Amino acid sequence: MTAVVRPARPADADVVWSLEEECLAIDAWPAGLVRSGVTGETPTVSFWVAETAQGVVGYAAASVVADLAELQRIAVGTEQRRRGLAGLLLGAVVTHARSGGADRLLLEVREDNDAARAFYRRHGFTEIDRRRRYYRDGATAVVMLLPLD
Repeated sequence: MTAVVRPARPADADVVWSLEEECLAIDAWPAGLVRSGVTGETPTVSFWVAETAQGVVGYAAASVVADLAELQRIAVGTEQRRRGLAGLLLGAVVTHARSGGADRLLLEVREDNDAARAFYRRHGFTEIDRRRRYYRDGATAVVMLLPLD
């Protein structure tokens, strides 16, 4: 599958919101927050989309402030998973973080999301902490770190 990862544009807001809702369900951000991030109204947050012949099928959101970057979201539509798209999106985030001066990339992932945790470990992240009752339903978040130096 040929895919292009590019910065999100305002016209992508609706499909990014649909993916947010599909992939993150109870943990989804409100539509207005997604829209403000995609349209560039949130200064420290950047969004990227993965686009194939079928349109936008995944996205990532990250913030970079000084030497710290945080992967806030990465999601690929159910029908498009296991095709390397999340890895392409993560690569765009890492490149952006490094170019913004970050020396580390952090993220939180649900403790019960074994597939995501394995994905991040394969990409060099290590677990550094846990945040009990972090998610709306009371699930624990695993904090992971990728050094960028």
